Amino acid sequence: MWCGYVAYWYALSRQVKQTERTEPATSRLARTLVILLAFALLVIPRFTFSPLNRRFLPQQPWTFWTGAAITAAGLLFSVWARIHLGQNWSQEVTLKQDHELITGGPYAFVRHPIYTGLLLAILGSAIARGEWRGLLALALIFVVLWRKLKLEEEWMRARFGQEYETYVSRVRALVPFVV
Repeated sequence: MWCGYVAYWYALSRQVKQTERTEPATSRLARTLVILLAFALLVIPRFTFSPLNRRFLPQQPWTFWTGAAITAAGLLFSVWARIHLGQNWSQEVTLKQDHELITGGPYAFVRHPIYTGLLLAILGSAIARGEWRGLLALALIFVVLWRKLKLEEEWMRARFGQEYETYVSRVRALVPFVV
């Protein structure tokens, strides 16, 4: 699932508007390194640091398939958000030329549905793996996305002003009615 997701994301990455403003390269590099570490935690079969390999869920078919279903749901939610965002999307924090404030589709439920979907997919992968390192990967990704989200929101407030503030007062950032 993850390979298909990455391939899809890459295929659409060129179909975006011209960038008007982008975050510093050091910010992108730091985020990328943490994300790579998190994915290594999920995909490397065994670590020499044994506490990372300990299980928090039993190794049963039902735990794997439950995790796989949650992963699929998260990835699909993220893809839905990416489709809805259209040419305003970018991998890094940017403002696009003629940037639009998107508030429909999945953006009516959460302000950052791509992040919500990714976090759900990582949680599903952690459940499927059933080892503590999956939860560590989830925590790392959460911190990285939370920092990125804060920068994005600062830029959106500067660009859209009261319109964005009204949206923020109506729609939570990551989890409907909660966060």
